[in-house]
Amino acid sequence: MTMATNAAWLERNTTSVTHMLQDAVQKLDDAENELVLDFSSITRIDASALKVLEELATKAEAKHVSLVLRNPNVNVYKVLKLMRLSHRFSVQP
Repeated sequence: MTMATNAAWLERNTTSVTHMLQDAVQKLDDAENELVLDFSSITRIDASALKVLEELATKAEAKHVSLVLRNPNVNVYKVLKLMRLSHRFSVQP
């Protein structure tokens, strides 16, 4: 049995992290078991992005979808830990 995985690739270019995360919230509608967010290019996260991450986590929990952060920056992870959000995500190196 294979587990369906949807990946939301967050690439740092002209769009903000918040905007990319809002796109991930929309992709959550199509996710079945897991939604992977590639954080490898994200070096900082602000309050508006944290708010969207919290919204994303709440919606994912309601749908029983696991959220995976792929390769998050140590500083980004520290912020998630300080804001008590880190437990809502799995982390892949």
